[in-house]
Formats: sequence, C-alpha cells, structure tokens
Amino acid sequence: MSWRTVVISNTAKLDYKLNCMMVRQNDVTTQIHLSEIGTLILESTAISLTASLLCELMHQKIKVIFCDEKRNPQSELVPYYGCHDTSAKVRSQVKWSDEVKSLVWREIVTGKIRNQRNLLNGLGLEQAELLDGYIQNIVPGDATNREGHAAKVYFNALFGASFTRNTPCIINAALNYGYGILLSAFNREIVASGYITPLGIFHDNVNNPFNFGCDLMEPFRILIDKKVHAIAPEKFGKEEKLQLVDVLNQEVMIRGKRSDVANAIKTYSHSVFDAIEKKDVTLIAFYQDEL
Repeated sequence: MSWRTVVISNTAKLDYKLNCMMVRQNDVTTQIHLSEIGTLILESTAISLTASLLCELMHQKIKVIFCDEKRNPQSELVPYYGCHDTSAKVRSQVKWSDEVKSLVWREIVTGKIRNQRNLLNGLGLEQAELLDGYIQNIVPGDATNREGHAAKVYFNALFGASFTRNTPCIINAALNYGYGILLSAFNREIVASGYITPLGIFHDNVNNPFNFGCDLMEPFRILIDKKVHAIAPEKFGKEEKLQLVDVLNQEVMIRGKRSDVANAIKTYSHSVFDAIEKKDVTLIAFYQDEL
C-alpha cells in the first residue's frame, strides 16, 4: 500500500529501475520501491528525472508535485486516464444535476464549519458559538454564503483580528503550502476514480483546472490551519514545510476507525462520489479529528 510522502529538496537525478525510483545525489544512490510512495514532492528546480520514471509514476497513480524556485507547490502531474471506466465516469459527471450538487455542497460546507467550530472550541475561543449559529442556517448550495461569514470569524479568532487571507505573510505562506499538498491528494483520488478535476460541484472557475479538488478538500483545510496555529512559524523553511507534509500521516477517525489522513481522504472522497451518483447525501463520511 502506498503510504510515504517523499520530498526531494536538493539537486538530484531520478530514474526508474525494477519497480523502484533511484535517487542519485552526490555519488550516493537511494532506492525507493514505488509501491511505498503515495506522493512525490520535487522541491528543487535542480532535479532531473527520466520519462520512463514519470510514466511508471502515473501507471501506479503516484501523485507528483513540482515546486517553483521558491520551493512552493506550482504544478502537479495528472494522468489522462485514472481507471478502466474513466469515459463512463466522466459522462456521468457531466450529467450530475444542479439539485444534487447543491445538496452535497451544503453537506461539505456544514462539515467544514463544524470542524472550524470544533477547533475553536478545543482552543477555548468563544467565537465557536458564532459558528454554531452559522451551521444551523446553511441552505442548499450555501446560497447565503455562511461559509464566507464563518471564515472571517474563524481566521480572525485563530490568527488575530488584523489577519486576512489576502495579505502576504508567513502564516498565509504556510497555509497556502499546506492547502496545496491537500489539494494534490484530493486530485489524485478524483483521477484515480475515473473523474476529472476541472468540473466541480461548486467551484467553477474556468481558469482553475482543479475545481473538483477544491470542492472536496474544504472540510480537511482545518487540519492545516491547526498545524500552522500550533507551530506559529516565525519563518517558513524546510522544517516547517515537512511538518505540513506530515499532516497526511497523522491519524483521524472516519467511519468509526482510526485512519491516517491520506486514507481518510480516500474514504471521504469515495463517499462523496457515491452520494452524488446515488443522490443520497447521508452516504458522505466525514472524519473526526482528535483535538
């Protein structure tokens, strides 16, 4: 089972041999079996890799994230075909009704705000009560934008009254990096299940190739928020990035069982797919974080 998030931070040459990724650095070669890798993050622009390795990474549905010169996630590798019935899944996805998508989005927003409230409760912050009120008033499609109102209260409670998501700062750099890692994990599950990432259920930006991933990841953003709040970074370097990557390995509860976040993402994503296809939002399985 794929379970490792592998981060290559320095100059390296990567190639493929006998179902392994060979990492060559300073005359030292490290061999990693592909079956162990869930996500590969290439942090340096001084990394070179072979086409044969890229093809095999895609065959084994390993998510590959490329970083820019500032070591921030910039792009990812997405295969054309995720499973044997991709064509059928895409045809179904195109026909998903607005009514069903609206109901599913209400559940996703409810799950997100509920997790935000739980985090604030765990930190002893009184603003959690306001979020309780927002949860009670979420309508299909979140037409009254309870998500947006809750976000303002939540982020101001968590990071201070002067904090905004649009201001360039270390906190936002850390949040964006962590969200990028989460988004890639969701994109992987979407493609592996035969669906396409540009066609979302709420997000519909024509310039966003990952609308569906942005939809699904909303309840999981809080895991990144919690980590960033805990480490309170005064700088955002390699150590802080590794702590955010490690969020995928922490444990949560889902469907009554302990699971690492990477597998909880898989369980939750498939439950959303089932809920849409079967028109039954009660099938959606949300995780529970141990605060």
